[in-house]
Formats: sequence, C-alpha cells, structure tokens
Amino acid sequence: MKKILFTLSFALFALASVAQERPKLVVGIAVDQMRWDYLYRFYDEYTTGGFRRMLDEGFTCENCQINYIPSVTAIGHTSIFTGSVPSIHGIAGNNFMIDGQMVYCTEDKTVSTVGSDTKAGQMSPRNMLATTIGDELKTATNWQAKVIGVSFKDRAAILPAGHSADAAYWFDKKALCFISSTYYMQELPKWVKTYNDRISGEIKQLAKKGKDTPVIDLIQYEPYGNEITVGLAKAAIKNERLGQGKTTDMLTLSFSCPDITGHRYGTHHEKTHAQYIELDKQLAEFFRYLDDNVGKGKYLVFLSADHGAANGILQNQAHKIPSDGFFIDKEEPALNAYLREHFGLDSALPNDNFNLTKRIMDYKVVLDRENIRKWGINEDEVKKAIIDYFKQRPGVNYCFDLERINDASVPSLIREKAVNGYNHARSGDIQIILKPGYYGVWKQIDSGTTHGCWNPYDCHIPFLLMGWHVEHGSTAAEVHITDIAPTICNLIHIQMPSGCIGKSVEQVND
Repeated sequence: MKKILFTLSFALFALASVAQERPKLVVGIAVDQMRWDYLYRFYDEYTTGGFRRMLDEGFTCENCQINYIPSVTAIGHTSIFTGSVPSIHGIAGNNFMIDGQMVYCTEDKTVSTVGSDTKAGQMSPRNMLATTIGDELKTATNWQAKVIGVSFKDRAAILPAGHSADAAYWFDKKALCFISSTYYMQELPKWVKTYNDRISGEIKQLAKKGKDTPVIDLIQYEPYGNEITVGLAKAAIKNERLGQGKTTDMLTLSFSCPDITGHRYGTHHEKTHAQYIELDKQLAEFFRYLDDNVGKGKYLVFLSADHGAANGILQNQAHKIPSDGFFIDKEEPALNAYLREHFGLDSALPNDNFNLTKRIMDYKVVLDRENIRKWGINEDEVKKAIIDYFKQRPGVNYCFDLERINDASVPSLIREKAVNGYNHARSGDIQIILKPGYYGVWKQIDSGTTHGCWNPYDCHIPFLLMGWHVEHGSTAAEVHITDIAPTICNLIHIQMPSGCIGKSVEQVND
C-alpha cells in the first residue's frame, strides 16, 4: 500500500513539474498588413531560415480569420495578444470615441516622451480594457518575468506588451530615434541610447544617398525600417538578458513597414515584394540569434498579422475585377446635406450647425446626438434616414443600426463580425458594409491599397508557431485571431487574458 501511495505521489509530483515547465522566452511577432497568401506567393524566393523555417519546422494554421470589423492595426495587435475583440477590449479602431471625443488608440496626455523632445511619446496602454499574454505571464511568475514590446509604430509596441510591461519602444519619425514613455520609465536605458547613437550615423549616411527623398521615406519604405526594428529587439534580448533568468520572459515584436509600404504601393508592387524578401532574411538572422543566445528548442515563437490588405482598385479594374472607391470626403458632406433636406433644416439660421452626423469612421456613421437633440429630432428617425440613404449608394451592400443588429438582413458571418467589433461607448452607430472589392478612399484612387473590411483579403492572416514543445504540422480548420492568445497561454501553462473569448487550437496542443 505504501508503495502504491509513493508511486502515486511521485506521479502527481511529476505532473506538477510538467505543468510548471515553460520556455525560457516567448516571442510574439506581428507583421503589419501581411496577407496569408504572402507565405506562398513568395515561397520560392524565401530562404530556408525565415518564413520557410516556420513552415517546415513549426505548426501552421492555414485558415486563421479575423472575427470582427474593422480589421485595422490597433485592433489587430490588441486582439492577437488579448484573445479578445473590440466590444470587450475597448480598442475600437486606430482612432475612436471616448466620452464623445475622438482619441488616438494609445493617446495619453498624462505621460511624457522619454528619449526625444517631441510629443510622440505621450502614449500608454491605458485605453485598453483587457490584459495581454504578457500581463498574465507577469502575474503567473509573481511579476518576475520581463516583458518588452518593440515596433516601428507606437501602437504596435504598446498594445501587445500590455499594461504591466517593463518597457515598450517605438520609432519617433521626427526625432529619428527609438523612444518610450514615462508610463514605463523616466529615462531611456543606456543600451537604447547607444543603439540610437549607432543608427543615427546610419540614417545620416542614408540621407546622403537619398538626396532629395525625405529621410523617413528612405527608412519606412525600404528594408532599413525593419532592420532597425529587429536590431532593437536583439539589443533588448542581449541587454535585458531576456530568456536568461529563472522565469520565462516575453518579447513582442511588430514589423510596421510592410503596412506603410503596402498602403502606398499596393499588394503587387515590387516595393512590397522586396519588403517580404528582405524581411524573410531578417527573420532568418533573428531566429539564428535566438538559437545562439537563448537556445534552439528553449524559446517559443509565434507569428501572425494584425490584418491583410485588399488588392488595389486600379489593379482590379485593369483585370476586369469588380472594384471601386467609397469616397469618404464626398460621402460625409453628401449625407449631411441629405439629412438637412430630409428634416427641413436648411431654413435654420446660417451660423447654426445643421449636421446630424459627426463623421464616417471605419465604415461606421457617428451620430451628432447633441445636434439631434438641439433640433428636436427623433434619433431613430435619423438612423432610419441614414440607412435608407446608404442603401441607395453605389458600392454599398448593407447598412444597419448597430444597436439593432439582430434585426438586420445580413449574412450571419457579417453579423458576428459587426457585433464583435462594436463597442457601444467607443464605436460609431450605423454600420456600412461595402460590396467586395470596394473600400474607403480619400480624394482620389491611387495605386496603393488599404484594409478594414470583413472580406477574406483583409481578414485571412497567417498564424505560425515554432520552437518549444511545438510539433511540426498544420491544420486547415478555421481558427480565429482570438484563438492565438489562449493557444500560447495553454502551451506555457498560464491563465488566459481577462477578456479572452478565443479557444486554444486543439491541433497545436495534441
């Protein structure tokens, strides 16, 4: 009997030990605007050490979908690392409403810039309402783990790292250096200052070669922007000794330049092509760095994207594919003119504000409730008039009241994405769904592109894992961006983030 009890006790102890086993370092990578098909469009040109290494050694979810709208940067980065959606985590767009005022997603005027004299560091994660993987890792290790976020964009460094991160660093486009915020620290670490000094010389040389081209363009539209981002990530691993202690650490790393390039040049431009070929080489070098400095098999890395991108309107039209622009700069005044006429407001005093809407934001119309009350108009009648107006507009497939979404005659997939993306305190009021191939543009259609809609080109993203306890394989089963965080948390045995609605991908954890 004693022998049986001893054996049972030993087995339970062994199970407990396994439950506490974690990698030395978790690295979460987001590639801004990376369509899933870029894994395969450029596959033959990739090295064996970057994207192909993740495909050949790791696990890939081939059908990872974004399950909300709008599919934009701030939301995507937040959803990857919280396992949640805008209706819960509160990041309802790159810009959204708080107390009736437009705010930038990470705007925080209570903090100051660290590392430059600009206002680019007045940022923090305080507008985010849920925890991240990093927050839960800190909690699980009694705040012994180090968590650091690095990106070219502020929101892509801040939101993934979470509330309790030790640091987040992003690039100041005016000062041309990496900065942070007093939310995290009062002064940049010496190693960040040293890194900034080093790239300052490189940027000066770049400017000389570029002649009349703005130096920021030479950085963000060329491989150099990604190069200095991953360089800072490696410097953080070395100088903060990430993955070298007794507890698991985490690095969040976002590559922003593919998005900046894609917006300007489009999905099939040589600039976009070159970004991915060079990014693949940079990833290969980064993975070798992790092998050498953390240890192959001792770190867990996962890679995804905050959103995809539509093929350009001009490109589609050239190949007879239905596509056109939804001109926001024209639609906003035209809508308000229609509403003024509809409700007979044109006879009001010339100096009064007639407008019953504030703006069109992420394909949502924002009501001006103050003016609606001022003119004594029933809000439901205004909503109905807006919906009737847009149902007649070319390029619009559906238009519905987000407070009454269950009454809308729309496909269930679109309904679910709209519900998940709607935060009643921060989003607009009337949802506009465009026809496939149509998207919002300002002023004129150019050769670039954008994103933000429900369609597969915007919402089908990569999700790959490699390293610690990840077996080689793939699944074609549909998973969601919100499943990434619980999958990682399950692998490293920590609690899911506080607003998580996703489920751990079973095939990864078999």
